[in-house]
Amino acid sequence: MSHNLASMPRKVAVLMGGIGSERDVSLQSGKNVERVLKAEGFEVVCADVSPENLEVLDDNSIDIFFLALHGEWGEDGQIQQILESKSLLFTGSGSKASKLAFDKIKANKLFMDNGIRVPRSYEVSKDTDLDDLAQRLSKKTGRFVIKPPLQGSSLGVGVRVGSYAAVSSAKECLDKYGSAMIEDFLSGPEFTVGIVGDEVLPIIEIRSEMGFYDYMAKYLSDETEYLFDTIDDKALIKKIENDAMKCFDVIGAKDLARVDFMLNENGDHFVLEINTIPGFTSHSLLPKAAHRKGLSGGELCKEIIKSACQI
Repeated sequence: MSHNLASMPRKVAVLMGGIGSERDVSLQSGKNVERVLKAEGFEVVCADVSPENLEVLDDNSIDIFFLALHGEWGEDGQIQQILESKSLLFTGSGSKASKLAFDKIKANKLFMDNGIRVPRSYEVSKDTDLDDLAQRLSKKTGRFVIKPPLQGSSLGVGVRVGSYAAVSSAKECLDKYGSAMIEDFLSGPEFTVGIVGDEVLPIIEIRSEMGFYDYMAKYLSDETEYLFDTIDDKALIKKIENDAMKCFDVIGAKDLARVDFMLNENGDHFVLEINTIPGFTSHSLLPKAAHRKGLSGGELCKEIIKSACQI
């Protein structure tokens, strides 16, 4: 997948930081992207951006903006809308697809409408009758996953046993993040599938020593295992790959994404979410999958830029 650099943009601005709870992860991603792009011969400037600090967008010498922003204001369509309004070239999905993918409740509905399995979920808002919800959930035994639908990096995600504990935890999540959802717990294992351009990367199985792939397991633990070639069933591999691409297409994503899956005890696969700006940190999964396919970090970023430019 070699490209003639002469046909590529020369000057790249890496946008990172932002204002969301994933700011630290974004800064790590941005620094890694800067390093690998410089090694590939690009002229790179890094900008720690926020709604009040967007001077870099007025630099006419920049050919393309590489988005290494995660979470609120980075992945939810807001910065994309600003870039679109200025007719600037940037990597990743546009504002509409980003906003849709970022809202797990809306994305889940879209996936279901398109025949893609997602865990059964229950939205919790300030209007929800919590006692009624707890009673409804009590008909289902076992564990539930509580998550804020507008956060990434597994922030605020927890597992609770029993309906009343789940609803109580969802109320805390609602108070902290402004929205919450409860999902049926799936026993695993968990897989993730990266997409670059129109190509599906090798499937990674995630095994967390903590028993749950939370923020600590994602970014801080060295005990989390990332394994390739753990699915023996060729038909299941094909189904997961096809559903990953289907999620990418129905959301309207472009250039890059990562789709997370979980299996239940019967071996059926369910989509957990799609991330339109996956991380580029040392623990991140898109670079690991690209490396498995023979792409260095620099080559991966070049592929993303190539897709954004449609070279």
